[in-house]
Amino acid sequence: MTDSHQDGRAGIDAALVRRLIAQQFPQWADLPVTPVKVDGWDNRTYRLGSDLTARLPTAAAYVAAVDKEHQWLPVLAPYLPVEIPTAIAKGAPGEGYPHPWAIRRWIDGRTASAETVPDLPAFARSIADFILALQDIDAGGGPLAGEHSFYRGASLQHYHHETVEALAVLKGRIDADLAGEVWDAALASTWGRPPVWFHGDIASGNLLVQEGRLSAVIDFGTSGVGDPACDLVIAYTFFSGPSREAFRSAVAQDSGMWARARGWALWKALITSDLPVVQTVLDDHITQTH
Repeated sequence: MTDSHQDGRAGIDAALVRRLIAQQFPQWADLPVTPVKVDGWDNRTYRLGSDLTARLPTAAAYVAAVDKEHQWLPVLAPYLPVEIPTAIAKGAPGEGYPHPWAIRRWIDGRTASAETVPDLPAFARSIADFILALQDIDAGGGPLAGEHSFYRGASLQHYHHETVEALAVLKGRIDADLAGEVWDAALASTWGRPPVWFHGDIASGNLLVQEGRLSAVIDFGTSGVGDPACDLVIAYTFFSGPSREAFRSAVAQDSGMWARARGWALWKALITSDLPVVQTVLDDHITQTH
């Protein structure tokens, strides 16, 4: 997440959005354009009046999500237990901005945090319900995991070199041998079933809360069909103790899935030097396998 006051990140600012709206969607040209208070990294998001948002990719790597979400969000929405973004329209490059972009329905809610979620075990069960509902949706014709999902849903082997390098860099600060064991266990496990839907970035910043309860899941930019192990990473990044156990029990995935989930969590924590999450993953590996 980034600070909304830094308008202009990636060459995108409110003035550009106003020009794009006026040029391509004149019916909304009179609506105020304001940066959202909590902004993601892959896209810049602006409120468009009170009911809409404009969402602009910050780099070419994130452009594939525009068409993907526009096509698949309406397919997924009827089967999920909470609200997800509604695709309203697609914008085209223009006004010096080189990428397609999206207009979505605004979703009310506060970002999930320890402060906004008083009952974490119940919240964990709600996340598990969402994941299982997503996995149950017919994946036929869905976008197979790959570059568009930043290889979420695909084999962890894609990030092997990066992980090995990070292990070497952090060798004096973590138990690198145990981390290597966790990584090897993740690579040794494979998803042997037909591909299923995954979100790809179930993190607190993409979970909205109303009255302490999960009300919406946003940002399906890394979604696709494949191995859903990446959707369990929140067990290590947001939950702990009773809430982690509530999540583990409710989501009801096998030991191989959890081995790969630890691999996903470990990779990201290593490359971002998030040492507390690294330790959490190592501790869970010991608890679950030794």
